[in-house]
Amino acid sequence: MRFGIDLPPQIKVFGAFFIYSFCMGSLYPRLPAIQQAMGVGEGALGLALIGAAFGTLISLTFAGPIIERIGYRRTLLTAIPLLSVFYAISAWAQGPVMFFLLLVPVGLTIGCIEIIINLEADRVEHAIGRRIMNRAHAFWSFGFFSAGMVGSLVAQTGLSPQWHLAIMVPIVAVIALVLLGRYEPAEHRSGGSTDAAPRFARPTGAILILVGVCLSAMILEGAGIDWSAIYMRDEFDAAPFWAGFAVALGAGAQAVTRFFADAFVERWSPAVVARGLLAISGLGALLVFFTPVWWLAYVGFALIGVGTSALFPLAMSAAAQRTDRPAAVNVAALAQISFVSFLLGPPMLGYIAEHFGIRWAFGVGIPLVILGLLMADAVGTRRQAQPVPAE
Repeated sequence: MRFGIDLPPQIKVFGAFFIYSFCMGSLYPRLPAIQQAMGVGEGALGLALIGAAFGTLISLTFAGPIIERIGYRRTLLTAIPLLSVFYAISAWAQGPVMFFLLLVPVGLTIGCIEIIINLEADRVEHAIGRRIMNRAHAFWSFGFFSAGMVGSLVAQTGLSPQWHLAIMVPIVAVIALVLLGRYEPAEHRSGGSTDAAPRFARPTGAILILVGVCLSAMILEGAGIDWSAIYMRDEFDAAPFWAGFAVALGAGAQAVTRFFADAFVERWSPAVVARGLLAISGLGALLVFFTPVWWLAYVGFALIGVGTSALFPLAMSAAAQRTDRPAAVNVAALAQISFVSFLLGPPMLGYIAEHFGIRWAFGVGIPLVILGLLMADAVGTRRQAQPVPAE
């Protein structure tokens, strides 16, 4: 007997993105408290956060064949509740080394979920004949926004991060069962390559160009998630709620933009949308880097949320719909670099923040915005790929 609500395929995709990010987003509003409890600076905290990136890279590289054997349904229904368990355990770390080690299984689980839900979004998009990728990622942002607001409110009450994340475990499990209990994977795309996927998803030149388009989004979005709460605390002496609210604000602005982004992509070319979003995120980074007043910092975080909203979904759609290799390989190749940049870049910015000031955690994203502007045409030619010659 299967529990849960019987929902249309696209709604199940939206639900998977939401509950995954709701689980993932619970940690970040509590990072100031975790940092204070461990008594470390931004550099040590940032290096500890690399544990999640390390686990994600391993998972994205090797998990594909394992997921195929276990099955998408069984993997997803196990991985999402397990992710909340691993996050809850990691909050009990007594120092940065233990925090790093406890975040490795978090990253392993994240990689599995990322592969499944992005492929599922692309296959459902193909099956129903209209774009849903950006809207699916909007629900990722809505989940992160919800977790950010809950985390901010809980932080203001004084409840410890350990007990907060422990309480999230049964909540995530129940929501996942309700939304995904009747989930069945969509059919594979037709017309693509059917070659067996290699264990390592080697990035092609086209994939590396897509990385260049969305790299600033990964860095700035990750910087906002990891460091915006600490930024508001350190720069403007914000209370716990208002520090955590910076995380939620960026995710909320991102969510609203992603929800309506598909209509803009249909009306305008993906390259035009990408350039507009890159310009907005660059303006937001400039505001956060230079502003002397707290409310302009919030404006900057909101603009970063808007600007980073659709760049990764556009790049992911472009990778998934290429026909030179299996979709799973191209998705994994893009995710291995871009998503790990999202996790690995901002923690490494902790070293910069500790030695040069936390504003530089956002300022270093500005040159990457310029790089993305130069390569933005790549997201507008996603159906033009030709098979590569056999090696």
